Amino acid sequence: MTLSATPPVSATPPLSATPPLSARPRRGPVVPLALAVLAVAALAYLLRRPLLMAAPTCLAGRWSGCGDTLNGIALMTLAALPPAVLVAWLRARRRLAAGIAAAWRLSTAEVGMVVGTVPLVWMTLLPGSGAGVVPGRVSLVPLQDLVTMGTLGIVGNLLLFAALGFFAPIRFAALASAPRVLALAAACSLLVETAQYVLQLDRVSSVDDVLLNALGAVPAALASRRWWRTGAVPAR
Repeated sequence: MTLSATPPVSATPPLSATPPLSARPRRGPVVPLALAVLAVAALAYLLRRPLLMAAPTCLAGRWSGCGDTLNGIALMTLAALPPAVLVAWLRARRRLAAGIAAAWRLSTAEVGMVVGTVPLVWMTLLPGSGAGVVPGRVSLVPLQDLVTMGTLGIVGNLLLFAALGFFAPIRFAALASAPRVLALAAACSLLVETAQYVLQLDRVSSVDDVLLNALGAVPAALASRRWWRTGAVPAR
């Protein structure tokens, strides 16, 4: 009589039911948001005097002295931050419900592009004292206007599309390269300079503004390179 061989019992312990790291849900960007809140609080403290000067006019709902001044625009931008954070949170929750892994990153990028760019562009389109009377002026000689800009003007031009350069590659895979961000910022700057000329805002449409606006977006884009979006990530 032939005895059937009993299959050996495997000594390998059963695999753990713990999901892999890639399958674990990721938490929201708590640390970046905390740093952003601290940065906004520090900025508000440094600018508290001009902001308080514009507060009565803005709270009264008067456009003159609020929406047409730098202080007023800065105050309205700070007031818009809580609703902007709420919009980003709602967008992220919707994406998380749809199973999109990069929900927080994409939603923060969408809101960051708008909040970080629109107020600065708004400031550049404020009319001067001779608006509507003085014809548009154009300066097409590169590097000629840098001497008269001053430090504040140069820094402001570099920061104009910095938020766009930082967040656009995070949101759009087609912009995930420094040359494309440079081209996007240059095109946006050209539109702003054209608007200044056509609307006769008593401002000089300068090629140096375009150069600085475009160059300022590139280091901002490189700073966010680790979060750039790839084509494999959906963005509904």
